[in-house]
Amino acid sequence: MTAAPALSVVVPSVNHDPVLFECLEALGRDESAGTPLEIIVVDRCGDDWRRTIAERYPAARVLAAAPGTSIPAMRAAAFARARADAVAVIEDHVIVPAGWARQMREALASGAGAAGGTVRNAATGATADWAVFLCEYSHLLAPRPAGDADTLTGNNVVYRRALLERYAGALAEGRWEDHLHAVMRRDGVRLAHRPDIVVWHKMHYRVRDYVSQRYLYSRMYAGLRASDLTAAGRALRAALSVALPPVLLARIVGRTLVAGGHGAVLARSLPLLFLFVCAWAAGEAVGYAAGAGDAPERVK
Repeated sequence: MTAAPALSVVVPSVNHDPVLFECLEALGRDESAGTPLEIIVVDRCGDDWRRTIAERYPAARVLAAAPGTSIPAMRAAAFARARADAVAVIEDHVIVPAGWARQMREALASGAGAAGGTVRNAATGATADWAVFLCEYSHLLAPRPAGDADTLTGNNVVYRRALLERYAGALAEGRWEDHLHAVMRRDGVRLAHRPDIVVWHKMHYRVRDYVSQRYLYSRMYAGLRASDLTAAGRALRAALSVALPPVLLARIVGRTLVAGGHGAVLARSLPLLFLFVCAWAAGEAVGYAAGAGDAPERVK
């Protein structure tokens, strides 16, 4: 067996989108800068797509996941196969800059158990793409200070592999990274935010597709959280979800305005943002009332 790499990078492949190859090429350029990488692509899009990945980027390890495998489960499967002491996670539409791998390794050198950076938008040509980015990432627009953090973004994060092994049980629950991070913090594990570690989000959306995805993600999130609540608690959360759209929209608008520099695109995005937060609220209401359903298998 060859020597262990310096960093394992987990890339769930769920979109059957050629942007994946831009993602892998960026990782390859970063590796050539001096950090030996193990790139693990875990794919649920089918044998034909996996063959294409292997042919176009033979340096990657391609793991097969069954259709409908949730993204958290795909990540957990890749974590179990990672060989480096540091394991990073991005997405199949995330582009890393030169020096990213070195920065991720350095972020753990301070003693943190996990560290994460920030996300910027690389799909700037269409209002719909901007509206989705603001809906998902408005909390990252304004700079946050470096240091200890309560939460880290899930698509620009690095963990000590020993910690992932320690928390295999939490990973097996199939929840998003916020649950894993909460469990780690409860046990005194330090999470570190590094605002200088930036990746680029390059994803193009059709409005109806994102409305569906926003609903499904919110239903999955609420449905999984509902398992920790009493029946009365679930009913209360479902009822309160009706009031979410204006709260969510105000939060997105406020964060965007405070960050500055995005006023014009925010104005153009407002009708779509209202539609998105309505789908968000509907997903939470259904998730708390009826559970996650098949949402985990359909989220991309």
